[in-house]
Amino acid sequence: QKPLQAVILRKYKKALIIKKKLNKNEAIQEEDEDEFKRGDLLEVPRTLFIHFGIYLGGGRVAHFIPDIMPVISSDPKKIQKMVTNTRLILGVLLKRGSVRVDSVEDFAYGSEILVNPTDKVCSSLPPLDPEAVALRAERLRGQVPYSLLWFNCEHYVMYCRYGTSMSFQTFQFCKTVRSLVLSRAVAKVTWLLGAGLVLYLQAALSPYTLLLLLLMPFLVWMAS
Repeated sequence: QKPLQAVILRKYKKALIIKKKLNKNEAIQEEDEDEFKRGDLLEVPRTLFIHFGIYLGGGRVAHFIPDIMPVISSDPKKIQKMVTNTRLILGVLLKRGSVRVDSVEDFAYGSEILVNPTDKVCSSLPPLDPEAVALRAERLRGQVPYSLLWFNCEHYVMYCRYGTSMSFQTFQFCKTVRSLVLSRAVAKVTWLLGAGLVLYLQAALSPYTLLLLLLMPFLVWMAS
């Protein structure tokens, strides 16, 4: 009888150890899931741009992404699959996108996740209540017109978290393009190209075409 009791005691101790390990793993998992709070704005740096999303809780993120699939198919399984580069590029070109909910891992795609980095930039614009932020993000779920400059993933999360649709990426891009296009160097090159074209095509040019060729470099120069 004693050997039997010893065996039962060993099995009981082993069961307790396994239970403790399971509880520890569950605690770690819960801690990982609580790394973000519902309504947090998540930012993922990519090679050429930054992608944004709103954390909904339970390891889920709502984010706006260009996607052609909702236009050509109504199959939820096809739409919910990871967006390929082809789907993304066609979505950008045709200005079609969707607000979708993916896991944190799929959203990050192996990149580092920054939490609420725009709160410092938008210090004069306090964020809305976290629950209101998440509800806005969920309410917009589905097919939405997409614009690379005027309504992208940053516009979406800024509207959800701060109540205003804006994009610092778009602003910086337009600022850079403006500084390049409206520079004095570009104005001079335009003048030279215009003068060379006038000399080359002077016999075939109408007065209106000649006026346009002279006017365009002048406008670029004045705006530079």
